[in-house]
Amino acid sequence: MRLREANMIVNRILSIKGNNVVSIEPDRTLGEAAKLLSDRKIGALLVCDDRQPVSGIVSERDIVRAISDHGAQALSEPVSRFMTERVVTCTTKTQINDIMEIMTREKFRHVPVVENGSLMGIVSIGDVVKLRLEEIEAEAQAIKEYIATA
Repeated sequence: MRLREANMIVNRILSIKGNNVVSIEPDRTLGEAAKLLSDRKIGALLVCDDRQPVSGIVSERDIVRAISDHGAQALSEPVSRFMTERVVTCTTKTQINDIMEIMTREKFRHVPVVENGSLMGIVSIGDVVKLRLEEIEAEAQAIKEYIATA
């Protein structure tokens, strides 16, 4: 059981998916953010500037909310106006179960990974679900093999 627990950290997800992060500057428009999300087929962009590794995050939900509240002209406004500024981050050593609990409780789907002040990657709910499904399948296979040899 210890081996499984040791593998259940964020670093495992990053080792599988890589640490490529798509970001946007805070002064770019919400329309540019929407285009980038669509082109890259992703659900969120980190908002980054020179001062800190993550100054905010803008998601598809943020864009929909901005258009709903302010009309189409919101697409001409800077991302910084609509981004989520209070970004919850994790480290490469954060347990996957902790990430799942945070995402569920706070109702968001993306968590940036920051280590020693440097952006290391981003973990999505899809990444977490994929990893958990792989682990459940591996556990089921191990149980089948155990039963077959018992």
